Amino acid sequence: MKQTYIFAYFLLLFVSCKLKPDEAVSPTLYPDWTTDSHSNDVSPNYDEVFAQNKINTLEITLSKAQWDSIKVDMKTRSGKDFGVGGMGGGGFGGMGGGLDLIPGDPIYMPVSVKYNGKEWYKVGFRLKGNSSLSQSWSAGNYKLPFKIQFDEFEDKYPALKNQRFYGFKEFSFSPGHNDNTLIKEKIVADLFRESGIPAANTAFYKIYINFGAGLKYCGVYTMVEVIDDTMVPNQFGDKIGNIYKPESNLTNFVQTQFEKKTNETEADYSDVKKLIEVINSSTRTSNPTQWRADLEKIFDVQHYLKYLAINNSIVNWDTYGAIAHNYYLYNHNGKIKWIPWDHNLSMTATGGGGGGGGTGRGAVTIEMTEVGTQWPLIRNIASQEVYYNAYKNYAKAFITNNFTEAKMNAIIDKHVATISPFVTGSEPEITGYTYLKSPTDFTNGITAMKNHIATRNQKVNEFINK
Repeated sequence: MKQTYIFAYFLLLFVSCKLKPDEAVSPTLYPDWTTDSHSNDVSPNYDEVFAQNKINTLEITLSKAQWDSIKVDMKTRSGKDFGVGGMGGGGFGGMGGGLDLIPGDPIYMPVSVKYNGKEWYKVGFRLKGNSSLSQSWSAGNYKLPFKIQFDEFEDKYPALKNQRFYGFKEFSFSPGHNDNTLIKEKIVADLFRESGIPAANTAFYKIYINFGAGLKYCGVYTMVEVIDDTMVPNQFGDKIGNIYKPESNLTNFVQTQFEKKTNETEADYSDVKKLIEVINSSTRTSNPTQWRADLEKIFDVQHYLKYLAINNSIVNWDTYGAIAHNYYLYNHNGKIKWIPWDHNLSMTATGGGGGGGGTGRGAVTIEMTEVGTQWPLIRNIASQEVYYNAYKNYAKAFITNNFTEAKMNAIIDKHVATISPFVTGSEPEITGYTYLKSPTDFTNGITAMKNHIATRNQKVNEFINK
C-alpha cells in the first residue's frame, strides 16, 4: 500500500508539472530540454546559433499582462506611452543618439522562447537601447531593440539554474534602426574581426513576438553576441580581467561612467583610472617618448590604432570621437584592449543612418585633424608622429586587403540574398513592425552603401598617399 501511495504521489507531481510549465520546469520532465541545447555543460555552439549562410527563426511569447507592465515601466522612464511621442515616425533622422534618453535599464519579463521546435522557459526579456528605443517607442513601432537572458529568473525558478541557449547565456537583438540596409551591424562586426580586431559575432534572425494578442512577424533582426558572456573568453582566451562598458570621453575618471561587467563586487577601478591619468598627462608634450612608454604599458596602442583606422575608414557616427559610448574596455593580462560595439549608424556619409536627417554631430574624419581636446585618446595619440604613421599603414592595409569594392560588394550581395525574401520579398516586413517606409528604401539603402564604399576607398587612398 505504501508503495502505491508513493507511486501516486510522484505521478501527481509529474502531471502537475507537465500541466503547469510556468510554475515547475525541469529538464528531467521536458523532452525538449537537452544537454546540448539547454544546459551550461557545453561549449557555445557558434555554428548553430550564429549561422552564416541562412536566417534562423525565433519566437518570443509574452502575456498581455507582461506587455502592459513593460508599457507602464517605459512610460515611467520615458514619460511617454507607446506610440505617443513626437520623435519621428519611422526612426530615420531625428535625435541620433543622445545619452540616457531612456534612463536606466527597462524591466525584465519571464517569457517563452522557441527555436526549431524547442522551448526555453522563463527567459528574461527586456527592451534595450538609447535613441533606437526612444524613437521606436515614441513612434509605436513594434520592431523594438531587445535583450534576452536565459538564466535571468533562475533564483525565482531554481529548476532553470544555468539555463543556456546552445551554450550562450544572453544575446542582444538589433532591429536595424536607422539602417535601411539591415546589414550594417553584421558587416561591420565581421570586418573588424576579419581585420584582426575582436568583435561580437552576429547572425540574421526572423523574429516573431507575441505581445499578448498572437504572434506577429517583427521582421529581420541581427542577433549580436554579448561581449561579457562569450565574446571575450572566446576571442581573448579568458575573462579574468575587468570588462567595462564606459560612457566616458576619458578626460577624467567618474566611476558611474564605467559600468563593470566582470568583477562587479570588487571596487577596483585602478586600471581605467591609470589609463585616463596617462592619456591626459602633461608628459605627452614634455617627454613624448616617456608618455608613449607609459601608455603602452597599460593600453594596447597598436590594437587601438588598427581599430581607429578601420572605424574612420568606414565612417561611424555613433562611437567615441562623436559620442561617449558604444565601446568596451577589457583588461587582458594587464593591458587594456578596445572592443567596438553597435554599428547600425556606421558606413554612411550622412549622420542618422540610412534615411537622411542629421545627428547634430560629425563622425571622425580619416585625417582626424578636427578632433578636439574633448576626445583626448584620439587627439593625443594622433599628435604623436610615430602613432599617426602606424595609423596610416593600418588604413592602407584595411582598404587593400579587407575593404575593396569587389570584396565588399560580394559580401553585401550575399547578405541581401539571404534576408531580402523576409524584408521585401515573399514574407516582407510590415507597417508598424519595420523602419522601412517602402520596399525601395531597402534597395536604395544597398545602393547607397556600395557607393559609400567606393567613395571611402577613394578618400582613404588620397589620405595615405599624401
